[in-house]
Amino acid sequence: MYAAVAAALLLVGARAIRGEGATETSFAAASGGGGGGGSISISGSGGDLVVDVTGAVRDPGVYRMPAGSRVNDAVTRAGGAAPGALLEAINLAARLADGQQVVVPKRVPDGAAAIGVGVEEGPISLGTATVEQLEEIEGIGPVTAGDIIEFRDEHGGLSSVDQLDQVPGIGPATMESLRDRLQP
Repeated sequence: MYAAVAAALLLVGARAIRGEGATETSFAAASGGGGGGGSISISGSGGDLVVDVTGAVRDPGVYRMPAGSRVNDAVTRAGGAAPGALLEAINLAARLADGQQVVVPKRVPDGAAAIGVGVEEGPISLGTATVEQLEEIEGIGPVTAGDIIEFRDEHGGLSSVDQLDQVPGIGPATMESLRDRLQP
């Protein structure tokens, strides 16, 4: 009987490692010779997500979150916003996706939010860029700038400028302009 239970556990363990099993598997084992029966139930994590929370949070790191979690849940799991965090620059209500990186931007050193006044020196932060700042980039108009902000908010921030190639209306030439003018 113990050999059958051990074999069943090994099979379930191998399936769990490969991610093929159901979220819960039960086995029943009966013993002969007056010993009664037993049952073993093993629960898996099902639809958990793994996300990387970085930037202006108290405890940045990689976290396992339940399916359906929001960006706000990930920030809370990472210890909450650190002093100087610019939470209004990210969509805290966006749903998390497996493998997503949530970047919480910081306020600029003078304590104000980064707002497009005049010409910026250096690249603009994707996490805090406004529609007006994005419109200053060659090939970006108001519609595309709005689409970029919407894409950023839906994905809880962006970890790379290259992610913007998923935004409709951004072609290879525009991507080159974006790489020169934006930073994650």
